[in-house]
Amino acid sequence: MIFALILFLITYALLLVLPKFRAIVALASALIFVLSGTLPIKTALSAIDLNVILMLAGTMGIVALFIESKMPAKLADLVLSRVPNVKWAIIALAVFAGIISAFVDNVATVLMVAPIALTISKKLKISPVPSIIAIAISSNLQGAATLVGDTTAILLGSHAEMTFSDFFFYQGKPSMFWVIQAGTVAFVLVCIFIFRKQSGKLSDEIKNNRTVVTDYLPSVLLVGMIAFLIAASFIKNKLELTNGLICVTLFAIGLIVALIRRRGKGVFFETMKEIDIQTLILLSGLFMVIAGIKEAGLIEEMSKLLVRAGGDNLFVLYSLIVWASVVFSAFIDNIPFVAAMLPVVSNAAQIMNIDPTILYFGLLSGATLGGNFTPIGASANIAAIGILRKNGFEVKTRQYMKISIPTTLAAVLTGYLMIWFIWK
Repeated sequence: MIFALILFLITYALLLVLPKFRAIVALASALIFVLSGTLPIKTALSAIDLNVILMLAGTMGIVALFIESKMPAKLADLVLSRVPNVKWAIIALAVFAGIISAFVDNVATVLMVAPIALTISKKLKISPVPSIIAIAISSNLQGAATLVGDTTAILLGSHAEMTFSDFFFYQGKPSMFWVIQAGTVAFVLVCIFIFRKQSGKLSDEIKNNRTVVTDYLPSVLLVGMIAFLIAASFIKNKLELTNGLICVTLFAIGLIVALIRRRGKGVFFETMKEIDIQTLILLSGLFMVIAGIKEAGLIEEMSKLLVRAGGDNLFVLYSLIVWASVVFSAFIDNIPFVAAMLPVVSNAAQIMNIDPTILYFGLLSGATLGGNFTPIGASANIAAIGILRKNGFEVKTRQYMKISIPTTLAAVLTGYLMIWFIWK
């Protein structure tokens, strides 16, 4: 067990200090677990959740086609045509980014919406920094709303065997989607106060702009994916790879049609390039690493330690999980954190003989929303800061946190209280 603990700590440390090599680190650690005899090779391979990997890969591909079709830009134009001034333009773009992010990867959402905010800011001769920060925060916030919104949500769905519809209603109670929407209301109220001085009017040129959609099929595929995932939620005893096969099949249809329409023209390589292979490899490695520490008995010990820290009190344990997740996720990537904590939380609930749902949701909300506190807390934040830097705007941490702290605290507190009162 000591060997497994040391290897796990070294792995986690390397994941933090070598972000560009996380996939290699995870795979190398998994290999050491296997070669050391701690984790049997058969157990290691079976630990990889192919359903999650296929679902992520398929979703990434459909999203790439969706962005290329210019549909997100057209939807943003429609949103902007109905707002009266700059303040509401910033808030509307942020909320729009959140809606997209409930079904699309957070980073992809920022890459879609941020250029629109940049264009508006240039025409109005105002700084795009507040708007793009709000877009990134909103994107992260909505990531936990649905099964496909964020990798952390997919990890929870896999671990707890939750379906797409379970994120809306679970065990007859409102689920994460409604918790996140309540957090979004709190986010908007704080934004109204923060941006209260942005009273400039939008020009007719901005309000009347209409992007031309080049292909409607990706939009149909994205909506179809959501519909099929919902329908699959009601099928009992379905194939374990059902969700993954749905996403990959729809992506394959979109890619084949694009290849036929454009007769190649690099579309295959351009689209496949948008699938984040590094994340897929990282997840595969993490699945095996977690299986390794579980096999060594480390999960059991960590669970007992967590229960002792909570003093066998559910509210204390729940609070500890939520706020520890917020603090950790403000500085480290939440994917390995959630992957490591899910089995620990599950075991802790088993020791206390309670339903783990409240702890699962507390972990997901804390880890997902907590990443908004700092510029390095989530990939979407880093992407937003990078876009601003490329356009000549250096964002200081203080400048970022002036917006992130009040909006994130409002969302986290709302979710924290709502989950407790619904699921206690």
